Amino acid sequence: MKEAKVIKRYQNRKLYDTHESSYVTLDEIAKMIRNGEEIRVIDNKTKNDITAATLTQLLYESERKAKTQPSVNLLKTIIRSGDGSFSGFIQEKLKGDLAAIEAEAAAAAVNTNTANVNNAPLINQ
Repeated sequence: MKEAKVIKRYQNRKLYDTHESSYVTLDEIAKMIRNGEEIRVIDNKTKNDITAATLTQLLYESERKAKTQPSVNLLKTIIRSGDGSFSGFIQEKLKGDLAAIEAEAAAAAVNTNTANVNNAPLINQ
């Protein structure tokens, strides 16, 4: 499996791509993910893995910028169900389907990595 690119989050909320040695935005992280890159976001001070929180923030910002907004009734339903979180709502509603979705996502990641290897130029020895 491809090694994850490490992004450090500093106290000033800036995100730093240690692989490219440059600051990145949430939009750039979204592009990395869409391109099949694996990333890990680490809090620079505590060294805690904050990938899930950062991706949740990315989803929030994407939703905020979207042309269509979710209905208020849907949002209330999400808050009322389970633990009130979106992930809790998804897990409760999809139960068995969630495992299939995660397996499909894992297979897609493997296929992307395999495709990248298969598309590599051949070197004559």
